Amino acid sequence: MNRKLFALLILMTMVITSFAQNVTIKAPEACEVGQRINVRYVVDTQDVEDIRVGEFPGFEYLYGPSTSSQSSYQMINGKTTHSSSVTFTYTILALKEGEYTLPSASVKVGGKTIRSNSASITILPASQKSQGSANNQGSSSQHRSPGSNASVDSRDLFITATINKAKVFEQEAVLLTYKLYTLVNIRQLSGEMPELDGFHCQELNSKAQLSLKYENYNGRNYGTAIWRQYVLFPQKSGVLTIPSISFDAEVEISNPYADPFDVFFGGGSLTQLVRKTITTPKLELDVKTLPSPVPSNFSGAVGKFSMTGTLTPEQLDANDVASLRVVVSGRGNMKLIKAPVVDVPKDFEVYTPKETDKTTMTASGANGNIVFDYVIVPRHGGKYVINPVEFVYFNPETEKFVTLASDTFRLDVAKGKQVAGATSVLEKEDLRVLSSDIHYIKGGSVSISDSVDSFFGSLTYVLTYVSLSLLFLLILIVFYRQAKANADIARKRDKRAGKEAGKRLKVARKLLKNREVGAFYEELLRALLNYVSDKLNISMTHLSKDNVRELLVARGVSEELIQQYMSVLESCEFARFAPGDPIATMDKIYESASNVINNLNKNL
Repeated sequence: MNRKLFALLILMTMVITSFAQNVTIKAPEACEVGQRINVRYVVDTQDVEDIRVGEFPGFEYLYGPSTSSQSSYQMINGKTTHSSSVTFTYTILALKEGEYTLPSASVKVGGKTIRSNSASITILPASQKSQGSANNQGSSSQHRSPGSNASVDSRDLFITATINKAKVFEQEAVLLTYKLYTLVNIRQLSGEMPELDGFHCQELNSKAQLSLKYENYNGRNYGTAIWRQYVLFPQKSGVLTIPSISFDAEVEISNPYADPFDVFFGGGSLTQLVRKTITTPKLELDVKTLPSPVPSNFSGAVGKFSMTGTLTPEQLDANDVASLRVVVSGRGNMKLIKAPVVDVPKDFEVYTPKETDKTTMTASGANGNIVFDYVIVPRHGGKYVINPVEFVYFNPETEKFVTLASDTFRLDVAKGKQVAGATSVLEKEDLRVLSSDIHYIKGGSVSISDSVDSFFGSLTYVLTYVSLSLLFLLILIVFYRQAKANADIARKRDKRAGKEAGKRLKVARKLLKNREVGAFYEELLRALLNYVSDKLNISMTHLSKDNVRELLVARGVSEELIQQYMSVLESCEFARFAPGDPIATMDKIYESASNVINNLNKNL
């Protein structure tokens, strides 16, 4: 039994050894001249036959390697795992400041030779108040007590505020950085950015973890970290001020009154916590006005950009939808730009574009692209041209305005089926002069005779007078009867308006339950438009947004209710043609349409 167990242990060792392929170097990122540091090479097995390490440039070799090993067993769900490692430690002394590469190690394991990675290290100048020669633990000892009293000197802990540009144009990105410098151990640090007058502010990497790096500053070696970074976009010209910020720090320092004997028996602590308020300096930024003249179609974009435009489809039926996509890409104040204006033919409808922001904030501003999707609906057949879409931005590097333009778009629209009530735009047709009321004047001799006296008082005159009087009376009677009939029709249309709208709403409700999207929105549009047509006694062919608003105002309807009606109408029209899932908004639009018809019925 013991032989079998022994053989199993040997087999396990051989398997573990065969998979040992990793050697890792561990060393501090920085040290200072005269400081001792330890460089460790960790091998993930204990079956190491030999290790060889090259020279340490910039350092003096003191001693090593010292060896330590570690082994552990773990059982999870009945399965046992085993891990072991051996660490070889070399102690070296920093001699000369500069950037150096620590050598890799060559390790022989199970008859095979494997190599470790190498590592970079920075040797800083000796600190003016350094205790580096007494330190043999690397970077962690850089945090030390600032003195014998229970206070923290402003030279031991401070935060700087810097901007990457001193002069910029309006809307040009500026990077504001708050950097921490410390010689002490910080337990807690807090501070909030104040409101900045005249700036649009975006925080950069707000969730990034602080990582201390070491830097020689004014003759002392500090642990440094980027505390906060903000990208600022100045909104006005002139000298703008970035105010100072106060940070509250909680620092751990040595306790000068601690008795080591009492500490050993739990009677005190060798360290104590003190509070320190750190105030950053205020900064001033010179913001220049954009050069004149500013183009009338300036988008407000400042930076460097490109633009593309696509129209799909290029062939469709009247009252179908086309999608125009404009993509603005680049770097700058992208979150503040205005959508380009699309110039469409007069009998087209174009809706407010849907914006999709695909940008990320970087030190030089928002980087990426913004997609503008326009829904375009042609109302009549024909061949149309949509002018190029223009995007005007300001390039602060060249200090000039730049105009980007897409290609010209061509749209072939076939004469489609006219949907009753599907348009809210008045179809305007050009007038033609069919004939002239001024004819050719024939030349030649003219014979003039005085016929006035012979005609006045004659039988012909009397008969003509009586005939015209009777004709005028007849016309009056006809107009009176027509006006009365029109009034009756208007009253009938007024009375039936609510009833007809109610019927259409019931039909729309059934279509809503059956999820018949297209038929639902068409029926809802008919209910909205036919109701107003009947109530205001105006034909559907003469119905437009402008005259509906004027007539409703004349009938005493409130501006709020008129706006609600227009909003529901536009939402209903947009939902028919908008990309995406219109079913999600059907219930909401139906409820809004029903409410606005009821409210109009009460007012009218």
